[in-house]
Amino acid sequence: MNAETATAFVIEHGIVLVSARGPLPRLTEFITGESITGSWWAHAKSHEIYRVLQALEESPDILVCRLVGGHVTLVHRRLWPALVKMAAHFHPGQLAQVRQEHTAAGKHVNRSVAYPSWVPREVSAQAKLLSDREARGLLASVLGLPYPAKRAGTRGTKKRGS
Repeated sequence: MNAETATAFVIEHGIVLVSARGPLPRLTEFITGESITGSWWAHAKSHEIYRVLQALEESPDILVCRLVGGHVTLVHRRLWPALVKMAAHFHPGQLAQVRQEHTAAGKHVNRSVAYPSWVPREVSAQAKLLSDREARGLLASVLGLPYPAKRAGTRGTKKRGS
């Protein structure tokens, strides 16, 4: 498994969990090709998982945050405008960017960049062009949100008395 293949997995799904069980695909299971019981650190492919995760965390097109259930979540850039548009529907901590730093002592320390400090200007501009309905629609399929109700009189709906 390499970073390009893992990135393609994130692009395909839009939003994935790193390892926690939840409503979205799990990247660690994609990397190993099997269900993981317990911590992925104990898995035979833990070094491969770690290497791929490090590469994805460094990608400018992948947001690492705790969007889904407080678990480490990867969000592809194509969905960032929808997240920005719907930001009021999330707790600020869910949208904070998580960065892992390696200390001189060899420890891994998580640092976070508060929302919206990590949001690039062009993403904010794209978000302004989206309607709430469009943004919710983009996130609905990946987050299990209900789709926005259809407006009366749109194509494919019958009007009363027809």
